[in-house]
Amino acid sequence: MPMWVLMYVFSYSFSPAATNERAEWRLQPNVVFQEFSNEERCKAAKATLEGSLKDAGAKLRSGLEDLKALGKADPAQVIIAYNVECLPK
Repeated sequence: MPMWVLMYVFSYSFSPAATNERAEWRLQPNVVFQEFSNEERCKAAKATLEGSLKDAGAKLRSGLEDLKALGKADPAQVIIAYNVECLPK
């Protein structure tokens, strides 16, 4: 039986202007794999995960905008990237 794999990669980094801690400038990406017995289940999980990541990003951006209004942060200083793929195994 063919299997499908959901691959999820997430990473983020800070602009050097945002912190003096060099170790925090670029964090290593996290990679997660999940196996599924068919393509439809994989695609359903992919859609759910992408929606969740989009919502989380919107909440983070909103919080950073609030901090920016107080002069404490700038959303442009944080880069968040993710990729979600369903691949045949």
